[in-house]
Amino acid sequence: MTSKQAWVLGLASLASFMMALDSLVVTTALSTIRRDLTASIESLEWTVNAYNLTFAVLLLTGSALGDRFGRRRTFVTGLAVFTVASVACALSADIGTLIAARTLQGAGAAMVLPLSLTLIGAIFPPERRGRAMGLYLGLTGLATFGGPFIGGLIAEGLAWQWIFWLNLPVGVVAIVLVLRRVDESTGPNVRFDLPGVVLVTLGAFGVVWGLVRGNAAGWGSAEVVGALVLGAALVVAFVLWERRAKAPMLPMRFFRARAFATANPANFLVFASLYGTLFFLAQYFQTVLGEGPLGAGLRLMPWTATLMVCAPIAGRLTDRVGERNLVVGGLLLQTVGMGWIALVADTDTGYLELLPALIIGGAGLTMAMPAAQKAVVGSVSPQEIGQASGAFMMLRILGGVFGVAVTVAVFAGTGGYGSAEEFSAGFTAAMITVAAYAFTGMLIALGMPGRRVSATAVPSAPAREESGVPQAG
Repeated sequence: MTSKQAWVLGLASLASFMMALDSLVVTTALSTIRRDLTASIESLEWTVNAYNLTFAVLLLTGSALGDRFGRRRTFVTGLAVFTVASVACALSADIGTLIAARTLQGAGAAMVLPLSLTLIGAIFPPERRGRAMGLYLGLTGLATFGGPFIGGLIAEGLAWQWIFWLNLPVGVVAIVLVLRRVDESTGPNVRFDLPGVVLVTLGAFGVVWGLVRGNAAGWGSAEVVGALVLGAALVVAFVLWERRAKAPMLPMRFFRARAFATANPANFLVFASLYGTLFFLAQYFQTVLGEGPLGAGLRLMPWTATLMVCAPIAGRLTDRVGERNLVVGGLLLQTVGMGWIALVADTDTGYLELLPALIIGGAGLTMAMPAAQKAVVGSVSPQEIGQASGAFMMLRILGGVFGVAVTVAVFAGTGGYGSAEEFSAGFTAAMITVAAYAFTGMLIALGMPGRRVSATAVPSAPAREESGVPQAG
């Protein structure tokens, strides 16, 4: 690894670390925020959903802005927006202000995260890309590993505002280092696809709004059905427009590459299973096993630790054995792990009975993630990695939103919060659901190419490749 590659990998991982830590810490500190700001449950839910909504909706737009106006410039702008929004969160005196600031945080994250993957994919050659992405996920895994513990610690003794104040020094340092150490580059399109941006933004907004509001408003309500139908119609219009646009933000020919067309839906289900599991595990430890927020966070750490420990190993293995084997094998392990928990979890289940399943499931997810990422970015030319990364990240976040929404609906249909027994019944159904996500993803991943895909599998026109040459910065 060259010095320039090391700086890009480290700074991209640092930015991803900020986003992951902030999301997890907020989740486990919600009860403290609710008491301090006297927020309703519905308002509290929006402190999470507002972030996810703008994040998912603007991901492809963030990638398009980077390709058109400069990846480093857009990356730094996103970091600045996220950092300023974090300060606004820390200074929030009421829940409405906090929700507005969280919405701005999501917009900043939408510019940062897809471009972090783009910068890595562009600077590492195909034969080294899997290892780099494994290290990226491993460093990001530090946040996943420490997030539940830090969130529990804050919830039980520290001011919740420190969740957001911590982003200020980290964000400032990251901005300075990116400007000094990362070269500017652009994507293949010199024109900005404004109609495509509008269509995909509104379409994604409709779909995500319907998923987020489904459980509260009712899946058959006019609001939810209307949002989903309108969102789907706008997504179809986006696809039709991109097929005829001279400078599309997401070329539809990407989907002719088997790796791109299979790894994306498989990864969608990886994150549906991951977020569905994460949403209920901490609640199970608290509601059924009687642990506090800190105790629940500590018990999640063996599961989250697998991302930090196994991701670099999985990344190296991807370069040797190919993406399909690891995605299929990883999703099989997640299916087994969550199926195990569904069978044994009850009101009198000991933590040690769950521990092997947590490790198996966590290791499986960790195997699948870097392999799916490598398959997607390796299926397009280096100049088009930004476009592919935006689609990959958007589907990943939509997978998380879908996983939580559907799993919550299944939980509500079979259990509830009235007693430990009632919660345990719903939790079992929820774990069966996340196991089903993983199993379905495994079946899709069987269609991935058996060999690693060349970085030129979907070549672009030579005239369009010239604009992707890095510029001195």
